[in-house]
Amino acid sequence: MKYVRFGNSGIKVSQICLGLWHLPPSRVKDEYGVYKVDEEEATRIIKRAIDLGINFIDTANVYHGTMSGPDYIHAGNAERILGNVLKGYDRESLVIATKVRFRMAPWPNGEGLSRKHIRWQIKESLRRLGTSYVDLYQIHWPDPDTPKIETLRTLNYLVEDGLVNYIGESNHPAHDIVEFMELAERRNMEPFVTMQEPYNYIERWIENDKIPVAKRYGMAILAYIPLAQGVLTGKYVDFEKKTWRIPEMSRADYIEGMRRRYFTDRNLKILMEFHEVAKELGVSDSQLALAWMLKRSENLGVTIIPIIGATSVKQLEEDLESLNVKINDDVMKRLEDIYKTETSQ
Repeated sequence: MKYVRFGNSGIKVSQICLGLWHLPPSRVKDEYGVYKVDEEEATRIIKRAIDLGINFIDTANVYHGTMSGPDYIHAGNAERILGNVLKGYDRESLVIATKVRFRMAPWPNGEGLSRKHIRWQIKESLRRLGTSYVDLYQIHWPDPDTPKIETLRTLNYLVEDGLVNYIGESNHPAHDIVEFMELAERRNMEPFVTMQEPYNYIERWIENDKIPVAKRYGMAILAYIPLAQGVLTGKYVDFEKKTWRIPEMSRADYIEGMRRRYFTDRNLKILMEFHEVAKELGVSDSQLALAWMLKRSENLGVTIIPIIGATSVKQLEEDLESLNVKINDDVMKRLEDIYKTETSQ
């Protein structure tokens, strides 16, 4: 495992991060019709990731493990599962990240980025994680009702109190990130060291605005859905029939919004050609997608850390083999041509 700096900070994290947004589902649903998490398999995955050198794990207070959208009734489950695993490890050997913003209770202050909500939720996250601090605390989504200075000051209080080591943002517009960073500089406060954004081979809009911002301020980019929620693994494509398919109990099987987002003619054409490149290189589609991102990070001159999810140990191990896949400039050009040709049509 290779370790990289966390933006403009001294901390070092594994080149690939394990994310807990999507955990292995069991075949059992709860009273609300939501699949329960297979906690035994989730535990095996987290432990195996640590054994293989991953020291960086990302979660959020609102994550359940099998749900796509936020739901305060199911919130906190992923943090709780991670907390149970952490009991068996030296806390200082790991870098733990979580987030705050979404609704965690039905009352008026049950969501947001106000001082009240953040100070409440950091305590709740620490309780579920079973730790006295988190390494990275991220604001998960914009809150137009709270002044940015209030949010930033509160995050700085958490750093001063020893509850948080570093702060970051997720899913904010580029201009919001700039405002936060300029505020931090003017007020001599802790800046964000990371931005967490959706980024993968077929979804690359952050290259237009957020990557330049990351380079300007020396922020590391935590790329979530680096495999487009499994689409870039090829498991949703019947390559012989040149059509989409949906394996039973896969994410697309029970999350309709994912099918609407990804199952397009344009993406199908890209994946067909992408698969051929992977075959020629003798690697899996997922390994090529992750290796592309690591090479893209090098070419763009900014640290990009893929946050991978896994629903089995085998899947985790296969994805981590991407660290051994070396892509030359000719392959990168070919992949770029595939993407541009299909995107421009």
